[in-house]
Amino acid sequence: MNWNELLRLPTTLLAILAAVVLFVALVQLIAARQHVLAHRPLAASGHALLLVVLAVLGLFLAGVAMSLRGYRFLSEEEPVVQIESHILSPQRWALTVSWPDGTTRSVMLAGDDFRIEAVVLKWKLPAMLAGLPPLYRLDRLSGRYDDATQEMTAPRTVIDFKQAGQGDLLDLRKQYPAWLPDVDTLFGSGAYLPLVDGGHYSVNLMRTGALVVRPDEATQQRIGQPLGD
Repeated sequence: MNWNELLRLPTTLLAILAAVVLFVALVQLIAARQHVLAHRPLAASGHALLLVVLAVLGLFLAGVAMSLRGYRFLSEEEPVVQIESHILSPQRWALTVSWPDGTTRSVMLAGDDFRIEAVVLKWKLPAMLAGLPPLYRLDRLSGRYDDATQEMTAPRTVIDFKQAGQGDLLDLRKQYPAWLPDVDTLFGSGAYLPLVDGGHYSVNLMRTGALVVRPDEATQQRIGQPLGD
């Protein structure tokens, strides 16, 4: 069972429990009204007190359930791209980038690692907890050398994914911030992993706006091994 399932279980149970408690509170309201009509103030007061306690408890349980629901949403991820790598020569790689809609792009990269970056537009907390996902635009893919000295002197490769001259919501936020009052922040997010021959990587965006890269099991086993193994 993953974390989403663990969080979903108490959320459902708390929501059901909150509904039961609020239903019992409604029963107490009806009973209190009947005692008032029957001129039994003491009994009516008892039911009214129980009504208040149950109503507060029910609302509290419902609030906790909604909070857990929000955190479950925050832990979900949206697929961005899949990356496959093949070595051409030492520190020279051919990468195939595949989008969820089936679009692919082949690029050449220099370095020991790849780094992928995106621009993320994140909503304020009420909208985010309601399930509104962050918006993103894939920005660039670049090579990275493990040796910092080599990083300064060796050939660099940067693949730009932006479409020149095309405006979008992210640019609108920069130019006219007052038009999008529910936007929390606009920031860059990036992640990198070592490249291996025959590697397969999944790039996902979390609802917090963090970009994460995960290799599949075979790729994970090869990361850290000498290149010739």
